[in-house]
Amino acid sequence: MRNRTVSIRGPAVFNRRYRAFLFDMDGTLLNSIAAAERVWSIWAERHGLEVAAFLKTIHGARAIDTITRQALPGVDPEVEAQWITEAELNDVEGVVAIPGAVAFLSSLPGDQWALVTSAPRELALRRLQAAGIAPPAVLVTAEDVAIGKPNPDCYVLGAQRLGVPVRECLVFEDATVGIRAGEAAGADVMVVTSTHYTPMVTEHPSIDSYAQLNVQRDTQGLLYVQNAVG
Repeated sequence: MRNRTVSIRGPAVFNRRYRAFLFDMDGTLLNSIAAAERVWSIWAERHGLEVAAFLKTIHGARAIDTITRQALPGVDPEVEAQWITEAELNDVEGVVAIPGAVAFLSSLPGDQWALVTSAPRELALRRLQAAGIAPPAVLVTAEDVAIGKPNPDCYVLGAQRLGVPVRECLVFEDATVGIRAGEAAGADVMVVTSTHYTPMVTEHPSIDSYAQLNVQRDTQGLLYVQNAVG
């Protein structure tokens, strides 16, 4: 069972105005867990890894970083990461939007949000299409940074491409490495728990559906979120 507990804490987030929102993709805007785990299970079995334990390490990180961490003898991380990408491009069965995500994104001005994902660009576009989510004008992908999450460079770059300071952005994330990246960038963080199977202990506010939030724009064009849960 997934964790469906409604947990909206961190009142500071609801009292602040933001120049822009920065969204992770997998687990935050769309659910690709089943597809990703099918591909990674094949890879793990091929390399003699204990699949269940290994799958806990894949979420939120770039494929090349996940593979490099295994330090497998004779394995070229770039070659293996390309195999993962090609396999994932061919498997988007079951990829769906997180509840409320499409409507929430539609309520945002196009120049005030960006997608910041550990997925390669081609895979990001493929999964967005499968989930029925239109890609934003600003899309930061695995190829755009030398070091992936939890390094904050990806979120800093997303804010730069929007022309705003990252500290004036709200980051939406689901995975520990991504949350750490948002924190390291100096941004506020909203945790999306829709795909979590066990509760996450976090000091950040959390939602399991975007239907729990309303977004407004003030007279200066700044964004703010409101709790839509009665």
